[in-house]
Amino acid sequence: MSGLRALESAGLAGDPRSPVHRLDARAKLLGLAGLTLVAATAGSWPVLAGCALLLTAVALAARIPGAVIARRALVILPVALVAAASLPFVHHGGAEIAVGPLTASTAGLAIFGAAVGKAAVGTLSAILLAATTTVPAALDGLRRLHVPALLVAIAAVTWRYVFVVAAEVGRMRTALAARGHRTRHLLDGATTGRLATALFLRAHARGERVHVAMAARGWSGVPPRASRAPLARADRAFAAVLAGVPAALAVAA
Repeated sequence: MSGLRALESAGLAGDPRSPVHRLDARAKLLGLAGLTLVAATAGSWPVLAGCALLLTAVALAARIPGAVIARRALVILPVALVAAASLPFVHHGGAEIAVGPLTASTAGLAIFGAAVGKAAVGTLSAILLAATTTVPAALDGLRRLHVPALLVAIAAVTWRYVFVVAAEVGRMRTALAARGHRTRHLLDGATTGRLATALFLRAHARGERVHVAMAARGWSGVPPRASRAPLARADRAFAAVLAGVPAALAVAA
């Protein structure tokens, strides 16, 4: 049970001994990014259905519970639904459908469905990558794919600093509770403003201390040299199938 909690705290899910978890991070980055790119640019329903089937197969091979995928998808998909909610009413074409005081078109509904389908494919790809690959492995994969070192370093520091800021927020909340503070209502602007200002100042001061500590330990701004191990046959096959099958479907469509 403690092992499962440790995996979830690191963002992983499923069976760490599965063939998907053991793949090289570069293969998962290339395959899932390629699949998402094809789904976003092609957008036809056969392509989206093929992408969904491939991602479902990856989730089953990684033994990731559906409840975990649904819980993580609920963080992103509602935002996509809200952002695309106006599409049926602003795009015209086809039959008109009355929705209360508004009028939706079938062409707009088709565009809305395609946008939601693309968002779902991209969300599921990101969930599977995060559930099967640790952040250090993903960053190392980006380096080995020759992504600019500065971008990789920014991503690494940002990921680490999120937890530092979260811990700072936790200490501030504990201090407020110890002083008997009770929020009067949800939009308590004065208190929220003071907390945001204090958090910004503390985060900036912590960032300065982290920079000094890294410089004292010899950090020069260049990450360690990544290993040059080639992709195995399984890694190449995974990336080729995930990116190649949707591309073939798009060409055929």
